[in-house]
Amino acid sequence: MVGVRIDLHTHSTESDGTDTPAELVATAVAAGLDAIAITDHDTTAGWAEAERAVRELAPPGGFRLVPGAELSCSCPDGNGRTITVHLLAYLFAPDSAALVAEQSRLRAERRTRLHEMARHMAADGFPIDPDGLMAGLPPDSPGGRPHLARALVDAGTVASVNEAFARFLGGSGRYYLPRTDTPVHRAIEMISDAGGATVLAHPFATARGPVVTEEVVAELAERGLAGIEIDHPDHDPATRERLRGLAGELDLIPTGSSDYHGTNKTIRIGQETTPPDSLDRLIDRCTGSKVIG
Repeated sequence: MVGVRIDLHTHSTESDGTDTPAELVATAVAAGLDAIAITDHDTTAGWAEAERAVRELAPPGGFRLVPGAELSCSCPDGNGRTITVHLLAYLFAPDSAALVAEQSRLRAERRTRLHEMARHMAADGFPIDPDGLMAGLPPDSPGGRPHLARALVDAGTVASVNEAFARFLGGSGRYYLPRTDTPVHRAIEMISDAGGATVLAHPFATARGPVVTEEVVAELAERGLAGIEIDHPDHDPATRERLRGLAGELDLIPTGSSDYHGTNKTIRIGQETTPPDSLDRLIDRCTGSKVIG
């Protein structure tokens, strides 16, 4: 399996990426990847298009698609606060009633939040059309801050999505609004009940904000967390080594991923990858849906 390249964290236009699901598959195939997971925020809307693209673009048996999603969750950080963590959920049944209801709630709240943030910016004189922004989103997609950031780039207000977050949309920015995330224990349970497996995404990426302690990771492992994302663009070498040791201690599946968002970020698809045996271990845990290809 030497040379097999697997990227288990990518986003399409169904959430906050700039590639359509079909373009995401095409980009991965062109980059020489052997497998990717489509992990849009709080939605499985891109699964069908991505699957069709695999059938049309990839040679039989030459490329695999792992259906998944990224879930925003509230979690105690181990230091007396509640913070947001992200779970990557893989190979769950997309028609699970509890999961469908929670994802619908999250998508609706994300869209309301996005419209409110855009409305506040427009009221302050920014060249933003809140209704036009929402009309440009795919139906029922979980609109998010990157869409507003991209609108600010297109209007010439900022030079990049990163600048928009740093100046206006980040957690300490003037136009930031909070949201109500899924409690992390409930999210792990819902995905497990739907036949899937969960991996804690970029857990020690301090540049993103507060992170959980190792003790919290251990507690999540006891509650059913399957894996931990180690090789991620926001983890430096020392952090990766620390996480690798933690994964070994807790018998968590180690993964690596680019967290690709198309042109919304400078990260290349496949920039970080997952060992083939880690994907095999994830697949062995799941009964909710199947790998495509």
